[in-house]
Amino acid sequence: MPETACVAAAPWTFAGHPVHSLVRAPEQPVGPAILLVHGFGASTDHWRFNIPVLAERHEVHALDLLGFGRSAKPAGPDYGGALWRDQLVAYVRERIDRPTVLVGNSLGGYASLAAGAALGSEAAGVVLLNAAGPFQEEKREPTGWGAIARRTIGGALLGSPVLQRLMFENLRRPATIRRTLRQVYIDKTNVDEELVASIRRPSLDPGAFGVFRTVFDFPSGEPLDAFFSVLQAPVLLIWGLRDPWINAAGRRSLFQRHMPAGSEEVVLDAGHCPHDEVPARVNAALLDWLARR
Repeated sequence: MPETACVAAAPWTFAGHPVHSLVRAPEQPVGPAILLVHGFGASTDHWRFNIPVLAERHEVHALDLLGFGRSAKPAGPDYGGALWRDQLVAYVRERIDRPTVLVGNSLGGYASLAAGAALGSEAAGVVLLNAAGPFQEEKREPTGWGAIARRTIGGALLGSPVLQRLMFENLRRPATIRRTLRQVYIDKTNVDEELVASIRRPSLDPGAFGVFRTVFDFPSGEPLDAFFSVLQAPVLLIWGLRDPWINAAGRRSLFQRHMPAGSEEVVLDAGHCPHDEVPARVNAALLDWLARR
């Protein structure tokens, strides 16, 4: 098997829909299992530099949230935090079946925190990389693509399916994907054709536009502090502090106020996706934290 290869897991469904997942582990894994959860528009491919390193010691799983990546994109589900929380909880219980550290970026951070809170003692830890989602004390405004669009287009026009379709078509153009990535990566080295293709590919699937419209203003649902208040697992925050999409420098104080005692932080000179932008530093921080659990 090539050094960076991953094995597709046996077929698994959630709510009757196929879910794509990967698993890789050494012959004798140590510590808890790890479940990697991507952000908006991404997939298991976004952990390309993390899985091979983490799997030298740990049993590593990664999945595509319903509506993203190679997972199904059905029209029926109510896409949002509750759906993805339940998907992660089901995966941990049905496929991993032992204490698991949930690691999530952006939207995946919100889903991982929600699932970690729901899993109770079954969650061995939660690692948040530039997690999305509001706190109760913040003004509850959309922070997804809808918010970005409103700043440039204005809110009145965004109810139009035609305009949303035009926006979707533009967002999935390779040039637009590349330009967007270059805005959120401080070091552009890893903004390569492989990354662009991995984000564009799922957008061509039937149902992708329907998912885009449904999650236009994600996240919705419970605030982050509601999850922190019941979370039993230890927390590691990994910040790309120069993230232009979220005010990472400003929001750190909110996380520090609400996260459980004993939580740790790692601050990096990176943007919204530090695991792919500076993977060696993220892998080292994560492995060090895991070794001390």
